[in-house]
Amino acid sequence: MAKAAKKTQKRTKPVKQAKPKRSIFWRIGMVPVLAVRWGWRFGIAAVLFMLFVVTLYAFVNPPTTFYILSESRRLDNTRREWRDFESISPHMPHAIVAAEDANFCNHWGFDMAAIRDALEDGGGRGASTISQQTVKNVFLWHGRTYTRKALEAAITPVMETIWTKRRVLEVYMNVAEFDEGVFGVGAAAPWYFGVDAKDLTMKQASLLAAILPNPKGRSAKRPSAFIKKRARSIASGAATIRADGRNTCFEG
Repeated sequence: MAKAAKKTQKRTKPVKQAKPKRSIFWRIGMVPVLAVRWGWRFGIAAVLFMLFVVTLYAFVNPPTTFYILSESRRLDNTRREWRDFESISPHMPHAIVAAEDANFCNHWGFDMAAIRDALEDGGGRGASTISQQTVKNVFLWHGRTYTRKALEAAITPVMETIWTKRRVLEVYMNVAEFDEGVFGVGAAAPWYFGVDAKDLTMKQASLLAAILPNPKGRSAKRPSAFIKKRARSIASGAATIRADGRNTCFEG
């Protein structure tokens, strides 16, 4: 009998105590806590993903952009042909820098002098650098929203740290819009002048640079008096950049 009692005692499992039920007020109170927790996780994941993409595009050519995709849907067709830096006329990068960002080689993504001048001018002039425009075109969307500008300001120094200046300029020349649905110098050169991108003359490169940043309202094929004057100024600026060494970060 004693042995049977011992076996019975061994087989008896301890009774688990039931967990206390959480009240509805406790569950409601946990909602903001969980929201913050998952918000942080999503934010960290988004930052890591963007860092991965920025690093990837330092070596891999962007297959497309949000803006090119939206224009492709709107127009049913777009023109774009990727060209490596070496297969673009050397006049083109000099013209782009002279037109868009003369201090491109001397800043870390933001031209503080240009920003101060723009503020003193009452915001009537732009101060975006080629680096900022590349971030907007490649990673973000078009539109004057505070969210887009904040993301642009956050990503630009990261890209400047990871990419070379030559890579920034190469990507910009391949994603910038030069006419409605015409993206990149590789497509713009034959579209406007019937020549390959590597054969652009200084005059042609300056005309292409002169229609930025308003390619839908300007034309390099039928340039107005303003565009012709601007193109001459760009050609002169490109020569100055060559002479004073402000091309060292992308030349050769």
